[in-house]
Amino acid sequence: MKKFLTVLLVAISFASFMGCSKRNTKQFVIGLDDAFPPLGFRDENNEIVGYDVDLAREVALRLGKEFVAQPINWSAKEQELATGRIDCIWSGFTMTPERLEAMAFTKPYLNNAQVVVVKKGSNVKTLADLSGKIVGVQSESSAQDAINDAPEFKESLKKIIEFSENVTALNDLEIGNVDAVVLDLVVADYMITQGDKPLIILEESLAPEQYGIGFAKNNTELRDKVQKILEEMEADGTVAQISNSWFGKNLSVIGK
Repeated sequence: MKKFLTVLLVAISFASFMGCSKRNTKQFVIGLDDAFPPLGFRDENNEIVGYDVDLAREVALRLGKEFVAQPINWSAKEQELATGRIDCIWSGFTMTPERLEAMAFTKPYLNNAQVVVVKKGSNVKTLADLSGKIVGVQSESSAQDAINDAPEFKESLKKIIEFSENVTALNDLEIGNVDAVVLDLVVADYMITQGDKPLIILEESLAPEQYGIGFAKNNTELRDKVQKILEEMEADGTVAQISNSWFGKNLSVIGK
């Protein structure tokens, strides 16, 4: 049995190595959630677009590499990075202490917070009002982490329903299947405004946070190159131009 396991592990390691080694090194591949507007999502032509996508595309150009936006299963994002299938996770990726320990991150490029969205006219005005209510959240997201990091709040809820992405969660909120949804402020604001949805964001938030770009722990060389290019893009006005096109103002915190 031990011999069989040893052979199996060697085979798996070799397959992983071969898979990684075959990836085109002339490409800059970002892993992203393609249902996370306005940072990364599919437009009416099924093309992947967004603020993060535009930033990354320009970084790839300045790296002299072909840009590839690779949709990934968000619950397996760390595995995608560890196996070398992607160069980095660039998709509104919150910098948590656990992730900072496990990966090599750039400096923050956007500020964010985990907020609660409810229907207009709801009697929910504060976090305390959610006691006994049903709350939706994207599985394996920073929003879910924020709920878990607030045990008293979590215990007060009647039920937590997990969704694969935020679009479905907000749709369920509109039709009344959940009483509220916890998600990123940047995403919530954009989706409510652009979709003209009958939803509002509570003033009281769960947790402030920052977005960064996550690389494999040992890939600091590429991380440093990307950071340098982002700072150059900030200095020459490229970041401001991209931010204005998506948010109507410059939300960047690069170099600040």
